[in-house]
Amino acid sequence: MRNITVSVDEETHRLARIRAAELDTSVSALVRDYLRRLAADRAGGTADNGPVTEQEAERRRSMLNEVSDKIRTTSPGFRTADNLSREELYDRARARAEAEGEH
Repeated sequence: MRNITVSVDEETHRLARIRAAELDTSVSALVRDYLRRLAADRAGGTADNGPVTEQEAERRRSMLNEVSDKIRTTSPGFRTADNLSREELYDRARARAEAEGEH
């Protein structure tokens, strides 16, 4: 197994640790699983490198629906219209200014 180093801001690290604890796992395991899925998706398969079956596709749809329902239940004011645009998301100057304002 290979080791990699990833740098993230403090808030992302904090939230990742919280989410990992909620899932009873580690941040490393979350990153490892994400990278495994990312590589599998690129290869056109699943994390096991097999083809995506109809059963797997249905399982993924079901999981997505469960997460969406949970978000709607726990965050009734959440709207996709509130999401940042691509330009806003990658506005590094704004992010730096906001980060400096927090310190």
